[in-house]
Amino acid sequence: MYKYLLQSVEGVQWFGIIALLIFFGTFCFALFRVFFNKKNDWEAESRLPLDD
Repeated sequence: MYKYLLQSVEGVQWFGIIALLIFFGTFCFALFRVFFNKKNDWEAESRLPLDD
């Protein structure tokens, strides 16, 4: 039933492409942040929950 509903919408294939691009962009940003952050920044962030 939902297959026929989605087929009636023009340009529905763009939803999948946009969702994939958003996911890929977020994943690349996370990888970039993990690999290019300084160790001191991670140590400061790891202490934040304990500083209350």
